[in-house]
Amino acid sequence: MSDLHELYVEMVTDHARKPRNRGTVDPCDHIGHGNNPLCGDIVVVTLAVDGDTIKEVKFDGEGCAISTASADLMADAIQGKTVEEARELFREFHACITEDGSAEGLGKLAVFEGVREFPLRVKCATLVWHTLMAALDDSKEVSTE
Repeated sequence: MSDLHELYVEMVTDHARKPRNRGTVDPCDHIGHGNNPLCGDIVVVTLAVDGDTIKEVKFDGEGCAISTASADLMADAIQGKTVEEARELFREFHACITEDGSAEGLGKLAVFEGVREFPLRVKCATLVWHTLMAALDDSKEVSTE
């Protein structure tokens, strides 16, 4: 088993079993809802934004290990970043998983690079990110991407 695959399994398992960012930001400035009807993943992302800085982010819902780990690691990655930095990280993460984008600069999120080889699992890893974008855009629509 490759070192990257072992790290992927270890990190996904750890963050899925013991998510550090599960819950609800209260009070929150932004909220997004996501649903993957194909597998049943449901996620809610809440954020507290001060000016242009994401001060706190939490997620809640039910999902598979990949979905939960992606949500937890996303929250770690964007907390303290500006809204534009979070949007750029979304673009880089999405390109890495759905295209042949580079994982360079993604930090711990790079472990999801191998998900692109499993098209049915890509949605599990990206749903929370699309939900984050909906929250930042103040969209009332449920994200299903």
